[in-house]
Amino acid sequence: MPQALALSPHLDDAVFSCGGTLARLVNEGWQVTICTAFTRSVPSPSGFALACQLDKGLPPDADYMGLRKAEDAAACERLGASPLWLDLPEAPHRGYANAQALFAPPRNDDAVALPLSDMLRDLLKVRPALLLAPQALGGHVDHVLLIRALRVVLPSDLPVWWWADFPYAIRPHTHPVSPFEQEMNILPEVAVRGDAEARFTACAAYVTQVGFQFGGAAALAGMLEAAGPVERLRAQGAHNIFSSSARRSTHEPLWPAD
Repeated sequence: MPQALALSPHLDDAVFSCGGTLARLVNEGWQVTICTAFTRSVPSPSGFALACQLDKGLPPDADYMGLRKAEDAAACERLGASPLWLDLPEAPHRGYANAQALFAPPRNDDAVALPLSDMLRDLLKVRPALLLAPQALGGHVDHVLLIRALRVVLPSDLPVWWWADFPYAIRPHTHPVSPFEQEMNILPEVAVRGDAEARFTACAAYVTQVGFQFGGAAALAGMLEAAGPVERLRAQGAHNIFSSSARRSTHEPLWPAD
């Protein structure tokens, strides 16, 4: 059974961005693992980190990451994937003091990329047939630093599909930053007609995020429907990971609708 590994900065990014592709991989007989980098529970948060919790309607003594891990486990179950969580703190616990700082260049004193690279190096010792990772559309520092850390340890011959970060990809007017745009745009596009129903069902599992990010499950469903079932990723490395019947171009979706 071929293995696919999706690297997600936060507990929702991979599912929001390429959940249909991940579900389709599972349906095609792949073993899929979603590894999330920044999942450390921090007791007694304060400042902006606490505000990020309170604005989701949660009390200050809630185990925010504990709740999010439970949501991620439910989302993975709905996709047929397995969750894996790395013990690193999110940006608000690393000195990023407001929302603007989250989408500015990473701080010079933020050293999280080094331990993250070490973790990813160990993770990639069990080599997957396909790696999926963010393009960092929108420029969130955790997405950017995940790519920087991955670059240090990424084998040159390991196929990677770089997914378009959702919802930032559909909000270029509010999140125009795309720090890796030039290098991503030279890679060929892979268009995957994913399992749209599974993607929505899995996305809806992130209850603490859906209301804040999208205004509720109905609004999320509308946004996903407007985006369409075809998920467009940038392909790096070998493309012969699927049967010869799969079509790869910028115009025809991989695994077209049955």
